[in-house]
Amino acid sequence: MKPGFYTIIAAQFFSSLADNALLVAAIALLRELHEPAWMTPVLKQSFVISYVILAPLVGAFADSMAKGRVMLITNAVKIVGCGMMLADIHPLIAYAVVGFGAAAYSPAKYGILTELLPPGQLVVANGWMEGATVASIIFGVLLGGALITPRISARLLGFDFPLIDFPIDTPPDAAVAVIMVTYLIATIFNWFIPDTGVDHRVPSANPLFLIREFSHCVALLWRDRLGQISLATTTLFWGAGATLQFIVIDWAARALSLNLAQASMLQGVVAVGIALGCVLAARIVSLRNSVSVLPIGAAMGVVVMVMVLVHHVPLAMFLMVAIGACAGFFVVPMNALLQHRGHVLMGAGHSIAVQNFNENIGILVMVGLYALMVRAGLSISSAIILFGLFVTATMLLVMWRHRANQRQYDSMHLIGLDKPTRTL
Repeated sequence: MKPGFYTIIAAQFFSSLADNALLVAAIALLRELHEPAWMTPVLKQSFVISYVILAPLVGAFADSMAKGRVMLITNAVKIVGCGMMLADIHPLIAYAVVGFGAAAYSPAKYGILTELLPPGQLVVANGWMEGATVASIIFGVLLGGALITPRISARLLGFDFPLIDFPIDTPPDAAVAVIMVTYLIATIFNWFIPDTGVDHRVPSANPLFLIREFSHCVALLWRDRLGQISLATTTLFWGAGATLQFIVIDWAARALSLNLAQASMLQGVVAVGIALGCVLAARIVSLRNSVSVLPIGAAMGVVVMVMVLVHHVPLAMFLMVAIGACAGFFVVPMNALLQHRGHVLMGAGHSIAVQNFNENIGILVMVGLYALMVRAGLSISSAIILFGLFVTATMLLVMWRHRANQRQYDSMHLIGLDKPTRTL
């Protein structure tokens, strides 16, 4: 690998680490403000709304200049969002600014790999990128949980800069300040990402043209008989994963008597399970039989419903690993299939933009439904049962749709391994 590649991986790790730690700190801020419980899942919606609104535009922005510069600018936007939290701007607004930076950051971090590396190294490079992202999720939620514990926050609050009085007076404020430093470390790595020398002129900067082109790509992938299957499953996965973050926090408080810091560490256990599932799927599932993992997605919903029967931490940790492993095992082949179909139909860049758009709509919808359930006063056990039934029922519908497609077309022809043709 070229030296600049490892700089990119380091930048991604620290930026994603801060993203995941900041969610825990922002939840702590909401609780300190005594905001209603339904506002906690809405926090996630404020973050991902930019991914949906800006989806047709961020790809063109990422292609308009050197990718390292794009990543530097967007990380600076995230730092501004953290500063807004310290300036007593409402966490929903400040976290939305961080999401704005994250939405513009996403296409640059993947796009630079194709500019920097030859095609033969892209699979390995994406493995490094996904590995760094999973590691950052695990350590990010652990970092966020640790920073708001009384012991560590007391030490942070006891530290004073000479001659400077920062507006850091509470444990969540101290956590946000540390997270700002983490974003700054990512920004420093961004500064040293080499310019790949690629021409950064975009075909058109007209927003209407970009929106029309993006809409065409969305319709194209949903009409494809395997694209629709893989896109539906990855959309469900990300929506369910985001919702599960908040379900675990509420469930841990009521069923296990854990505080926010301890519950956030339980989220890290889920991420460990996802990593295990990803590794197992990469070893035993090929692109040709990728759709064979669909029943695992349905099983995940059943495993989630078992949560209502668990009231002991060791058993809860085992269950979190099992849920994460199911998720990781079925999403990796589906993601690979989606990337393949997207490349065949429209090219990798357009495919990533469409994937981000749909997956974040899934997050908005599912987290929004959970927020409504919390606001309506539904018990956490009832919410878990409904969530698990929804996941299982949706996956069964996807499986039914795939079988209907198979009755009309040979599966190898569907996957397109025989003669791929790009239509855009």
